[in-house]
This record gives sequence, structure tokens and C-alpha cells, in this order.
Amino acid sequence: MTTTGRITRRQALAATGAGTLALGLGMRPALAQLATVRQGYQTNMWGMPTYYLLHSGVLEKHGVRAEEFAVPSGNLTMQQMVARQVDMGTYAGPSFAIGYDKGGLVAIAMIEYVGKTARVMGRRDLGMKSVADLRGKKVANQTGSSTGNIFVDQIAPKYGLKKGDYQEVRMNVNDMVAALAAKTVDAMVNVEPYNAIAEAEGLANTLEDFYAFDKLPVFMAATPEFVDQNPDTVVAYLKAWLDVAKDFKNDPKKVSGTIYSFYTSKGYKMSPDTFAKALSRVEVNPGWPGDLEPYMTHHAQILLETHKIKAVPDWHKAFRKEFLKKAMT
Repeated sequence: MTTTGRITRRQALAATGAGTLALGLGMRPALAQLATVRQGYQTNMWGMPTYYLLHSGVLEKHGVRAEEFAVPSGNLTMQQMVARQVDMGTYAGPSFAIGYDKGGLVAIAMIEYVGKTARVMGRRDLGMKSVADLRGKKVANQTGSSTGNIFVDQIAPKYGLKKGDYQEVRMNVNDMVAALAAKTVDAMVNVEPYNAIAEAEGLANTLEDFYAFDKLPVFMAATPEFVDQNPDTVVAYLKAWLDVAKDFKNDPKKVSGTIYSFYTSKGYKMSPDTFAKALSRVEVNPGWPGDLEPYMTHHAQILLETHKIKAVPDWHKAFRKEFLKKAMT
């Protein structure tokens, strides 16, 4: 056999190495795909950072796909999650405590503060100046929502009003401005942008701002099954949220334009300036502030005393902080 026809040991090892490299580069098994998130959110201003997340391309950048489920208020998203119809959704503390109690829901981050977006508004033509003036009046309220609970359990009692002193009219927040205009209600407990719309149209004035009572942290909640089965998806999803927070801080014009188109497509009429002012009341800053557990314990005790939950949640189980820590590294 000639030398040219013989394969040396060194050549064989080199060929094997090249084959291994080719396998590593060209035939590597595909990485497991991230799960599709069934994302719930409310169509008031509290849910608009989530709307931006879904429509800005940020999720796709991190390899996450989503199906969106829009409802008028977060407590409805919470109910969908308890029924396991949705994987993730945003709502404030009281609704989250109820969701944990009813369905074992967990929080993967505190996403935003929205206390400046929530107000008690009275019809301007009635000349009301204070929440105390609501005695005997018809008050539109999204019953069961976080704002609804805070109004009934904290704000109204501070002004000497208990249930029965005013007539609570159950109504979705997106229907309240029309009810004020039709004079079928005298006041509303509402959030942005509906408060800004009512002001701009000369229908209502502010009787009380929620921020004085509650900064209203909003959680991104998830079903425990989803986070346990899809930890990589949750981390990638939270990386997208960190990018959303940067956009809210560094490019508010882009954010406002994306979200403004949602409301105009629904037939709401307001100037871009009015909308931008309403949106500026939302503070997007995903994290785990140190005062959350005492804050949530306070609200849970109120819910316990009013028989809305069976026990104060165990926050070490309810707050799944490990995912955001990984997303931040």
C-alpha cells in the first residue's frame, strides 16, 4: 500500500475532531423553544405597559411568544387565572391576595406603581368638593377590583361613609365616562385614561386621589404551574419587562404613541397631550421593593376582616423573586 493511500493516526484524529466540530456547529440539537404566554391585561392604564410589551416587539426580541386576553379590569384577569384560562396577568395587591387565596397564584415581579392614576371623580355640575359629598349619591364602581375595594374599605370610611350611605352602581371602568355624561351616575371610582377624558370633556372633577392612601403597586402574577414548568420562559419574559421599563424612562414619546393608538382605535377622543399626561402617572419599575410584604400584609388583613380571603398569604411562597434576580444578571 502506498503512503498516499494510507490514513495516519494523526489524520484520523484530525478528521474525527473536524467531524465533532461540524456536529457541534451544524447538527447541534435545537434548544428547547420557550413556551407561549397566555397574557391577560386590563384595558385601563394599569394594563397599558403590558399592552406595550405585547405590541412593541420587545417580547419577540427575547424569543417569547404571547397570546393576549384583554378585559376591562385586573380582577377579571385574576378570575381567568384562577380558572387557568390565562397564564399571566397584572393587577394590584388586593386582587393578587385574593388570587393567591382562591387559586394559589404567585407574583413574579412588582411591575409598576399606579396610585396616581386612580381617583374618585364627581360630576362637575353637582358642585361636589369632597368624598363626604357622596352621601346619598350614585357612585359607579368596578366592584371586586382593587380600586373598588380600597374605595369601599378605606377611602369612604375615612370620610364617614359606610355601605348604604351611597348607592354603589356596579360598572366596568370603560363604561363610566358615558354614564357620567348621561347623568345616570353622580360619581365614579376610576383610573386613567378615563379620569383624564372626563376632565377634558368638563364632566367631572377630582374628589380624592388614591396616591394619598395607596401607591398601588401592580404585580405581574402567574399560575404556579406555568412558572414551575417554564422557568426559562419566565426569565426571558422578565428580561423583556426590563427593556419596557427602559423605554418608559428613556423614550416616553414612543411608548405614548404605541398606546395612544389603542384608545383611538376604540373610538376614544382625547388629544395626544391629554393622553401623555395620563400615561405619565404610571411608574414602570420592575422590582421587589423592601416595603412590599408589610404593605401586602396590611391589605390582606383588611380582606381577611371583610371575609374576602381565608388567611393572610405566606409571602415567601406567594412572591417568586428568583426569576427577576436571574433576569437582572
